[in-house]
Amino acid sequence: MLRARLVRYGGLAGSLLLALAAQLGGATRPWHPTMTPRTVFSGTDGVLLPLSWLLGTSLLIGAWWLGRTAVPSLRWAYVTAAVWAVPLLPVLPLGSYDVYSYACQGYALAAGHDPYAAGVSVLGCPWADAVAPTWRAAPAPYGPVFLLLAAGAAKLGGGLAGTVAVLRALAVLGVVLVGACLPVLARRHGVPPERAAWLVLACPLVAVHLVAGAHNDAVMVGLLVAGLAVATAVGAAPPGSRLDRPAVRLALLAGAGVLLGLAVGVKVTAVVVLPFAVLLSAGTEQPATVVARRERQDRQGSGPVPLRALLRPGAVLAAGAAGALGAVSLAAGLGFGWIRNLADSGVSVQWTSPPTAVGLSVSALARVFGADIDAVPVARLAGVVALAAVLVALWWRARGGGALLGAGLALAATVALAPVFHPWYLTWPLAVLAATSVGARRWLAAACAVAAALCLPDGYNLALATRVQGAFAVTALLVVMLVVPLVRARRRVPGRTGS
Repeated sequence: MLRARLVRYGGLAGSLLLALAAQLGGATRPWHPTMTPRTVFSGTDGVLLPLSWLLGTSLLIGAWWLGRTAVPSLRWAYVTAAVWAVPLLPVLPLGSYDVYSYACQGYALAAGHDPYAAGVSVLGCPWADAVAPTWRAAPAPYGPVFLLLAAGAAKLGGGLAGTVAVLRALAVLGVVLVGACLPVLARRHGVPPERAAWLVLACPLVAVHLVAGAHNDAVMVGLLVAGLAVATAVGAAPPGSRLDRPAVRLALLAGAGVLLGLAVGVKVTAVVVLPFAVLLSAGTEQPATVVARRERQDRQGSGPVPLRALLRPGAVLAAGAAGALGAVSLAAGLGFGWIRNLADSGVSVQWTSPPTAVGLSVSALARVFGADIDAVPVARLAGVVALAAVLVALWWRARGGGALLGAGLALAATVALAPVFHPWYLTWPLAVLAATSVGARRWLAAACAVAAALCLPDGYNLALATRVQGAFAVTALLVVMLVVPLVRARRRVPGRTGS
C-alpha cells in the first residue's frame, strides 16, 4: 500500500505543478510564445515556470511508470487517474494551441460558413488571434462529426472560455468512454483490466494533451475503443447465447460500424482499424479461458479465416460506418473536403516523424556535398507507401488470430510512418495495445514517457530545438532496427557446407 500511495500522491503533486505551469505559461489569447529553450536559458521566464513544468512532468511520468506493476484494483486505477486529471481541468490549455483552432472552426460552422473552404482568419472568427499563425489560414482537416461537436460547443459556450470548457468536457467524455470499454477488451484477451486501464488513463499524454489540451483525439479514441469492444463481443458470443442470435448479431455489427464510422468522422486515421474489426466480429479471437485457448489452437491448425467468411460481417460493418459518416455529413451540410485538407497538416517538419527525419538527414548530407535538395517530400511519400504495405501485411497475418494486436500495430504503424507526428498521437495505439501482449505494451509505454516531455507549457516542441541532431539520431536508429534483424537472420541460415 505504501507504493500505491507514493504513486497516487506523487502523480498528484506532478499534476498540481503542471496546473501551475499552465497558468503561468500555457496557451493564452492572443497567441504569444511564452516559453522556449531560449527564454528559459535567458531567464525571461523566471524560475517558477520552468521549474514547475520540469518537476511536474518528471513526477507525473515517474509515478505512471512506477505504477505500471503496482495497480491494486481497477477502481484504484480509475480514482487515481481522475485525481490526476482534476487539477488540469480549470487551467489554461496545456501543451498546444489547437483547442483554439477547434473553437474557431466550430464558430465558423455555427455561423453558416464552410470550415473546409478557408482558414479561420478568413471566415471571420472573433477569436482568430488565439490560433497559432501556422493554422490561421489552413482549412479544417477534421471530419464532420467533430466539426458538429465543435459548432455545438461554440453555441453552448458563447465566448471563447465557454467554448474551450465545452470542448474540454467532450475530451473528458472521450477518455471516460475509453475507461468504460477498455476493460472489456482486456478481459477478452487475458490482460488484467486494471493494468490496461492504468496504462492508458494514467498516461501523462492523456492528462496533459487529451484533458488539459482538449485534443479531439480523445473523442476519436473513445469511439474507436467502443467500436472494437462491440465487435469483440459479437465475435466472442458463445454459440446458442442471446448475443449469438442472428438479429442481435446484425444489430451489434451495425452498431460497431456506426461507432467506428463516427471515429473516422473525427479523424480519418481511425479507418485503419475497420478491417481488423471485421476479423474480431467474425470470431477469430475468443475469451482467454482454457477452452478458448484450445479452440484457438484448433483454429490455428486449420489455417486462417476464409475470406468468404468475412464478407457478411464486413459488409454490415462497412454499411454501419458509411451510413453514420454519410448521415453526419448531410446533417453538417459539408462534403468530404476534409480529406483534401489533410495535406495541409504536413507543414510541420520535425524529426519526430521517422520519414521526415530520414528526409531531413538526406537533405543535410546533400548540402554538405554542395547539393541543395529537399528530400523530405520523397521520404514522406515513401513512408506512406510503406504504411500501405504494412497495413495489408498486418491484416493478412491477423486472419489467423491476433486481430486486436493487429489493430493496435496498425495504429502504431500509422503514427510511425505518417508525415507528421505529435506526442498525443501515441494515445491511438496505446488505447488498443494496452489490452494485448506485454511486449507490445512495454515499448509503447517507453515511447509515451519520452513523448510526454517533448512539449513545453504553451506547445513549443523541443524537437524544434534539436532538428538536425534528432533527425540523424532517428535515422541511425532506423538503420540499426533494419540491419540487426537481417544480420541475425543471416546467422540462422545454415552455411553452404551444411554445418
